[in-house]
Amino acid sequence: MGGTLGAYWARAGYDVLLVDIVAEHVEACRTTGLHIEGPVETFTQSISAATPDELTGEFKRIALAVKAHHTTSVMAALKPHLAEDGFVLSVQNGLNEMEISQQVGEARTMGAFVNFGADWLGPGRVLFGNRGSVVVGELDGAVRERTQEMYELLTVFEPNTILTDNIWGYLWGKLAYGAMLFATALNMDSMADNFADPDRYPVWRQLGGEVMTTAAARGVTTVGFDGFEPASFQFSSSETETRKSVADLADFNRGSAKTHSGIWRDLAVRKRRTEVDRQIGIIAELASEAGVETPAINRLVELVHDVEEGRRTQSPETFNELLSICR
Repeated sequence: MGGTLGAYWARAGYDVLLVDIVAEHVEACRTTGLHIEGPVETFTQSISAATPDELTGEFKRIALAVKAHHTTSVMAALKPHLAEDGFVLSVQNGLNEMEISQQVGEARTMGAFVNFGADWLGPGRVLFGNRGSVVVGELDGAVRERTQEMYELLTVFEPNTILTDNIWGYLWGKLAYGAMLFATALNMDSMADNFADPDRYPVWRQLGGEVMTTAAARGVTTVGFDGFEPASFQFSSSETETRKSVADLADFNRGSAKTHSGIWRDLAVRKRRTEVDRQIGIIAELASEAGVETPAINRLVELVHDVEEGRRTQSPETFNELLSICR
């Protein structure tokens, strides 16, 4: 996500510095260039880049695009480099704005919702798989001069970027989708094939319903995006509504060059821990505070950990462990 945004900004003439822990990737970006490839657009952009130990100076805008479970440690390292009048924009999945604002204050935190598809393929290479919604907004719903400026900067990448006064509504809506994507990573099928299988429908219904119930308990009004209507997963919604939304998810993902989620890639390709605790587990924590039960979310987190730690494989059998409590 960060590399894609940075490449578009640098190509447009903005002063951008990428920071990454992979030294080979950093070297490629600042020498031969960052190669963006895929069906949306293909180009190579030379761009300034540094490893964390090379980072110096202060910055008014920091776009944070790390996995959710790295937010705390990365923010601790970046905090000394954030200008007093600067802000951090979370270009992440989940509710990382909560953690960022705890470290630097809500006044220096801005939220963003991103739904375009991008994968890191190797040093200097990023797949831009499909366009998707991009939304930006302040945590308190206000629209300030800096909000407008950030909105205009994001339109350089996505012309249809939305400036919102309800960024939490988009983030919670994405969490319903995100929980389902974690479930698709329990097997080896593509996202589209998972959503298209009618036998797996109870999983999407239950996970989406638990997220929607938690959001409502916290006073959040969710917002739809890219044809996905999170409200259709409320337990009070008709099965017809919910099934249509699942079918729309299958169609949306069928049209992307990014066939599997980043979570799937973490487990199947990169063999590393996922952000399940900080992106999905946190829903269960917030739900518990609000008196909402989340059996499917709890089991999903357990199963992802099982795969991470080698106790289970990504397989129909593992997915069916989740399905069995969603019928």
